Amino acid sequence: MKVLLIDDDVELVEMLKAYLDREGIAVTAAHDGEQGLDAALSGDFKIVVLDVMMPRLNGIETLRRIRMKSPVPILMLTARGDDADRIIGLELGADDYVAKPCSPRELTARIRAILRRTQVTPLQGESPQFLDVGGLKMWPTQRRAEWHGVNLQLTSTEFNLLEILVRHAGQPVSKKILSEQGLGRPLARFDRSIDVHMSKIRNKLGTLPDGRSYIYTDYRQGYRFIHG
Repeated sequence: MKVLLIDDDVELVEMLKAYLDREGIAVTAAHDGEQGLDAALSGDFKIVVLDVMMPRLNGIETLRRIRMKSPVPILMLTARGDDADRIIGLELGADDYVAKPCSPRELTARIRAILRRTQVTPLQGESPQFLDVGGLKMWPTQRRAEWHGVNLQLTSTEFNLLEILVRHAGQPVSKKILSEQGLGRPLARFDRSIDVHMSKIRNKLGTLPDGRSYIYTDYRQGYRFIHG
């Protein structure tokens, strides 16, 4: 398990690296955005942990450039209470975020949660190799999806959230379940992560012939996939 940690705080990086090493997670550190960008695009890492505030190339721009070329899972490190950076990061394709200062234990748990979601483990004991609902086809074990015969580019988190909705097509799925199964963490109060991810998925799917979204918001119920 190889992790790329991009953060200019050398002392914090060394502390996190020492802890993650003891947990069996091999960490390579980069201390600015440009160096981190090159490493992230090398294909050598399972996940990238990326700080927002960095010299030479900030985390938001580094994220944008990574997402132009790679679907590697990305966990953002943001200032506590800075909702703007979190939302921008999610909109640009980050899989999740952790607020700084964070404990090594919390960061490790979040990294493992994201990696578990990319290790092709079927949800809740269900094991169909192929999902086909309306114009959407998904291969969970391959982490691949097609929309009306065209490859659908999804981040790791988007894939998991859409898979959950497809498995419950036509039924509302609560944000609590989506957060626990799709993000790998409990739903936090005032957390808008699910809403931002759903907005991105909606944009990628387009609309039904009558103008409705394929992902419908059920008031106080959650989200529901409409399969036409």
